[in-house]
Amino acid sequence: MPFPYKTVLITGATSGIGEALAERMIASGIFVIAVGRRQDRLDALVAKHGADKVAGEAFDVADLEGMGDWAKKITSKYPTLDCLVLNAGFQRTLNFTSPSTVSLPLATAELHTNYLSPLYAITHFLPHLTALSPAPAAIVLVTSGLAVIPLPRCAGYCAAKAALHSLAWSLRAQLAGPASPATHHVRVVEVLPPAVQTELHPQQADLVAEGQDRPGIPLEEYIGETWDELVRGEADEVVHSVHRDRLGRSEGLRREGFEQFVEVMRGRGLKI
Repeated sequence: MPFPYKTVLITGATSGIGEALAERMIASGIFVIAVGRRQDRLDALVAKHGADKVAGEAFDVADLEGMGDWAKKITSKYPTLDCLVLNAGFQRTLNFTSPSTVSLPLATAELHTNYLSPLYAITHFLPHLTALSPAPAAIVLVTSGLAVIPLPRCAGYCAAKAALHSLAWSLRAQLAGPASPATHHVRVVEVLPPAVQTELHPQQADLVAEGQDRPGIPLEEYIGETWDELVRGEADEVVHSVHRDRLGRSEGLRREGFEQFVEVMRGRGLKI
């Protein structure tokens, strides 16, 4: 099914992949609810495109306790919201060979933003998306190729994205399952970017010092292919061609095993 959603909320929409996706959606006539912490950037996005095409909503998605009230405010203010793009995230080095350099508060914040925030958002927004039936709705989770093949330098980031990757599989199976017809209209799509030239790496002082802060492919090149895949609407996992074969080899047997396991459990009348 081609991208049918008309009111899309994007977290982390003030830079990088989130901002680039917002630009593509606005250009396609989709109303975007741009979410970020930086009010000045949200204001600039609205000033650029107009309040009839985009709304800026300042919120720190790491505020897990405030997520419920915020979700109620958003769904009341934008009742046509039919798609979440949960994209916000950040990455830091986690070096266990030098334990004194490990910041546990920072590692906790990384887990909150990269995994717990999407988990909370799904939980709080899903009743609204379910109520849209039979109109289509979607949850788009932006994870990473590092969810499948981790990079030891940023172990915390990889682990959080791997958890979100696993959650995407389970969430999709639950919502599409025969025992839950009320949620069959809610699609779960995962986007697994490779390294992309965004603010993710320049924000890391150690990478800047070593001249390693601009890895990956140009943002526009990445977004062009990714947006085309989202519009095509055929894939539950949107993987860029730069690492599609590698991730496919890594995940093929695991995905087959997961689907067989789910079917066996359903066949035995057991909860999945």
